[in-house]
Amino acid sequence: MMSHVSRPWRTAAVAACTLLAGCAQLSPDGGFDQLAQSSSARLGQAPAWNRTPQQTQASKERVRQLLHDPADGAARLANADDAVQIALIHNPDLQAEFAQLGVAEADLVQAGRLPNPGFSFKRTHAGDDLKIERSLSLGLMRLLTLPAASRIEQRRFEQVRLWLAGRVLTVAAQTRQAYYRAVAAQQGLQYQEQVADAAEAAHELAAQMARLGNISQLDAAREQFFYGQAQASLQQARRQAAQHKEALARLLGLAPDFALPAQLPALPRQLDTVDDIEQQALQQRLDVQAARTELEGLQASLGLTRSTRLINVLDLGAVRTTERGKPPENGYEISLEIPLFDWGQARVAKAEAIYLQGAQKLAASVLDARAQARLAWREREDAYALARRFQDQLVPLRQRIAEENVLRYNGMLISVFALLADAREQAATVNAAIEAQRDFWIADAGLQQALGGHPQPGKQP
Repeated sequence: MMSHVSRPWRTAAVAACTLLAGCAQLSPDGGFDQLAQSSSARLGQAPAWNRTPQQTQASKERVRQLLHDPADGAARLANADDAVQIALIHNPDLQAEFAQLGVAEADLVQAGRLPNPGFSFKRTHAGDDLKIERSLSLGLMRLLTLPAASRIEQRRFEQVRLWLAGRVLTVAAQTRQAYYRAVAAQQGLQYQEQVADAAEAAHELAAQMARLGNISQLDAAREQFFYGQAQASLQQARRQAAQHKEALARLLGLAPDFALPAQLPALPRQLDTVDDIEQQALQQRLDVQAARTELEGLQASLGLTRSTRLINVLDLGAVRTTERGKPPENGYEISLEIPLFDWGQARVAKAEAIYLQGAQKLAASVLDARAQARLAWREREDAYALARRFQDQLVPLRQRIAEENVLRYNGMLISVFALLADAREQAATVNAAIEAQRDFWIADAGLQQALGGHPQPGKQP
């Protein structure tokens, strides 16, 4: 590819290309600061990308501070917020996904760089005649489409950033839910241990009375069954507590050697009303924003494909030829692709199909966001009402019944076995209350995930 061009022109062209190529640079943070700010605005907590040994050590130190109780130095996870913060800076899966941001930024920078010029050298001779050709070429079509390609990659980079910010919210919600499951399982285990102790005492009493002939074989068998059932429930509670704690530790990227609070957080006095749940989801959901950004990028890609349908290869080059006994020859050459067999219809059709696919994905994202927001809102409302019913009505009533039965037993109006039967019913009510309280906090975390952040208070429509 050749061009008749003077040395000053070539020098200016090389300088201009060098200047343009130096405009696109990798950022020091890889674009992570904006992602961290977006997550912090929605969660009140920011993630960390551990790319260097210093950053990794800082995150480990932060985890140590969040886990260890300053009073005794024991590893203890105080609340769900601390659990979320640990996951955002220490979860290995999340750290691996953050690397996609670096890949997307590298693609963006690469799209803004000029193609390297090509150089060719040719030497021929016929007898004593020597001919040398030198050429310097540059992809002109890529130079012309450079601004459009850079804008497309900028949208792709933004799409990746939004997707990763959404992943941060997902991990935060999963960690909160795992935390509440683990605490509830431990709370249920502690209560089940008390029930098992009481069942063991009743079993020993029934065995003694059976040996003395003071109770029937039926009552003795019932107490023996209750004792066996309590032991089986205790074994199941231990297994569930271990499983839920392992699941939480996996999200935190830690070993399950930390302590948890003895009880779930108390229920709020009342739930704040929220105005227009669906609209909040559409405004805050990062997956919806990512789908919009993707569609804008696909639209730009479609326009670029249509513009370069006929000619997508165009090279411009300069050449200098020297031959023994003759003055140097300077010239230029333009090389382009001739659309003889491929007129680009297939490429345009593919771009159009991908664009239509992106449009439908956006519509599906909007539909899912609305439905998930409605469902999550109803689930939290129902879970709160049920947990409140247990806390305010059923558990106090069951406690009152137990107290009355103790008085009746002291007055020799009921037998010890009737008292034990009432204790079994009370245990079932308490376990159900713990599960209802756990389900509310899980639903509360699910609502935050469905809305893409904390619900904004308002007037309930």
